[in-house]
Amino acid sequence: MHSVRFVISGRVQGVFFRASTRNEARRLGLHGHARNLSDGRVEVIAYGSDEALRELEQWLWQGPPAAQVDDVVRAVHEGEVQQGFFVF
Repeated sequence: MHSVRFVISGRVQGVFFRASTRNEARRLGLHGHARNLSDGRVEVIAYGSDEALRELEQWLWQGPPAAQVDDVVRAVHEGEVQQGFFVF
């Protein structure tokens, strides 16, 4: 199992981005969390297979219908899932 941190920028807060990400991650069999950052970006930490993580990354570039994604930064994550509102 692999762990990845994604940081998504653009119009990604207030558009159900975290909830939609949780639903997509669950569909893909991933575990992790999504949270808003104070600078307007969204952070997603996801654990799972490489294939599922690649699919999630592709989805993050689109996001939910009201979102406008400008960038998705991917990095290896070596930590624990933080307990938050949108745990998946």
